Amino acid sequence: MSAPLLKIDHLEVRYGDLIGVSDVSLEVPEGSVVALLGSNGGGKTTVLNAIAGLIPVHAGSIEFRGQEIGGGSAFSIVRKGLALSPEGWRLFVQQSVENNLRLGATPLRDRARVAALLERVYEIFPKLAERRGQRAGTMSGGERQMLAVGRALMSDPKLLMLDEPSLGLAPAVVESMYETFGRLHKEGLTILLAEQSIELALEVSDFATVLQVGKSVLSGTAAALANDPQVQRAYLGAG
Repeated sequence: MSAPLLKIDHLEVRYGDLIGVSDVSLEVPEGSVVALLGSNGGGKTTVLNAIAGLIPVHAGSIEFRGQEIGGGSAFSIVRKGLALSPEGWRLFVQQSVENNLRLGATPLRDRARVAALLERVYEIFPKLAERRGQRAGTMSGGERQMLAVGRALMSDPKLLMLDEPSLGLAPAVVESMYETFGRLHKEGLTILLAEQSIELALEVSDFATVLQVGKSVLSGTAAALANDPQVQRAYLGAG
């Protein structure tokens, strides 16, 4: 079996004296969709932020393509091929759609490559092309989610991390976004998805890891977890 694209082993993250996550392990095989599941406060966002270099790692390891990246800067991690579309979007609301997208390509130096990536994002999200000169702060929630994902794609990542992409969006918008994620996956992009909507995430994922109070407690194929009595009782309303 080939080595996973991303491997996290006994990750611990602290915020001062507070423990964000205490023992998280997971693997993301190349070409897969892996769901990071759990209730609000379980540690999903903390794990993604640690991978992305936005917060320091207290203990454990994060390996990408066999290389330790835990503790690296956010800029260096993006350059290695990882990109995060964060919860809450974190857009520059006074800047235009296109300026926000171009900020996602900051690690890239080839103008032609940036231009090609920009056109690809506009092809994936035609609404962003229509609104390229519009200020990000005037857009709807669904459009802001498109922009956050588009900005992450502008670094041409090998691993796309999505933090709560369905949060606060209308069902029709969520369905459209997940169709886009499916397309990106079919085109070869590896995806790590943190999602509170457990049923939705299990439908689109190959593998999943469940977090509880900062610890990974269950891992396996998405199909196996969907049929696991513990998952059904805790998250899917069964029993």
